[in-house]
Amino acid sequence: MEARLLSVSDPTFGADRLLREATAALGACGVPTPQVDAELLLAWATDTSRGAVQARALTGGAIEPSHVERFRHAVARRTTREPLQHITGEAYFRALTLAVGPGVFVPRPETEGVVQFGIDALRATAVPAPIAVDLGSGSGAIAIAMDTEVPNAVVYAVERSPEALPWTRRNAEAHGGTVRLVEGDLADALPELDGTVSVVVSNPPYVPDDAVPIDPEVRDHDPAVALYCGPDGLDAVRALAETAWRLLVPGGVLVIEHAEPQGAGVREVLARRGFRTPETHVDLTGRDRTTTATR
Repeated sequence: MEARLLSVSDPTFGADRLLREATAALGACGVPTPQVDAELLLAWATDTSRGAVQARALTGGAIEPSHVERFRHAVARRTTREPLQHITGEAYFRALTLAVGPGVFVPRPETEGVVQFGIDALRATAVPAPIAVDLGSGSGAIAIAMDTEVPNAVVYAVERSPEALPWTRRNAEAHGGTVRLVEGDLADALPELDGTVSVVVSNPPYVPDDAVPIDPEVRDHDPAVALYCGPDGLDAVRALAETAWRLLVPGGVLVIEHAEPQGAGVREVLARRGFRTPETHVDLTGRDRTTTATR
């Protein structure tokens, strides 16, 4: 569906009118949060903030024609269900602003709660410089969050995808460059660290091969290698359980993100490998999202 938007030949470019028309166009195309997306796209197009856009809409402020054109093109792209983050080139994660785009999984708000378990475990260690590993790092969100929020930690980010690696590297460098980036597979990563790691965190691919996501943003734009992983979606979990067992010190903590129905399956994998006290935790919406266990 083609977006119905103001053209730059219009005599007025009021923020409120632009937002109303963009919200209607995005809603008609099935975008789940059309008003929020419209505001964020106008903030991006004007190089301001969402709050500034909202204030301008309330006061009847006008938008420069060049910014209107930029906004118009951005909204037209969003009506095709291209991810908002691919259009703006940014994703927000905890206190971080991360660069994202085609080839890398866009970090989700629910993963912010997942990484909190890793951060808490790092802060609870008595080791002066505990080692943490993010297996399958993608954008680097988990690794960089641990690195910036636990400054005494030594954090490794492992990523194998040649399409995702440039994003991992770019974000790690933009946030201090102290994350140690390793190109490799989570199944055999970092043998030199065996028995020395305090915390392993992973948001692995966990979608079953035949469970194609409904949302076009996910189905058509997130890399398949970051989504699908075997008939039950747990092939990567089985591999990282082996890797984490090898890497972790006794008493070390493993944190895994997974889909809501997979908690019991993940706990079974970890218990079979020998991990103690595997426990599944709900996210802020009450869905099973994270399973933790101790080496």
